[in-house]
Amino acid sequence: MVKQVYRITYPNGKIYVGLDLTGTTLYLGSPRKALLSADLGLDGSTDFTITLRKEILWQSDTATDAEARRVEVECIVREQANDPRIGYNLWPRRKDA
Repeated sequence: MVKQVYRITYPNGKIYVGLDLTGTTLYLGSPRKALLSADLGLDGSTDFTITLRKEILWQSDTATDAEARRVEVECIVREQANDPRIGYNLWPRRKDA
């Protein structure tokens, strides 16, 4: 089964880096929904359209789950997706936070 680390870019330019252990094309992860809704002005919206970009940063069909999780953390740190000015990842915690 293909394992992927991906980056989602939202219309406001912020990113979310996630891990998919099944290689599902339409899987978009689980960023903090309340913060995302507030940032995009979707609070209370019942009908909206947004454009997302999903990029595969890394993939493997031979890596273990543990290896894939290690790469995910490396990508989160490299992309600074755990900096609230840049992204929606809450983990791993930034050392300067």
